[in-house]
Amino acid sequence: QVQLVESGGGLVQPGGSLRLSCAASKSIFSINVMGWYRQAPGKERELVATITSVGRNYAEFVKGRFTIGRDVAKNTLYLQMNSLKPEDTAVYYCNAYDAIQHYWGQGTQVTVSS
Repeated sequence: QVQLVESGGGLVQPGGSLRLSCAASKSIFSINVMGWYRQAPGKERELVATITSVGRNYAEFVKGRFTIGRDVAKNTLYLQMNSLKPEDTAVYYCNAYDAIQHYWGQGTQVTVSS
């Protein structure tokens, strides 16, 4: 029963930046894994990044450009996206896994275009 709400998506030019937020309905301190996924039109949903209490993992296509982080006090997950490319255009979804099941947010649209 974890509710997730994403925000921060929008239109940005190539090379620009966006910061996505995911607000959780309860403390994220006890959530095992949180992450960001994305899905472009006609494509399958793919993992972008994950974070646990001990570390972070990134997909190869975002390494060096994106940073995942969380603010436990605010029950919020973040994704800082820099050097954005047109191929980053997708709906970005917040995910949480508590060892029982996965929870998903509604998604936020990110469009990178000139």
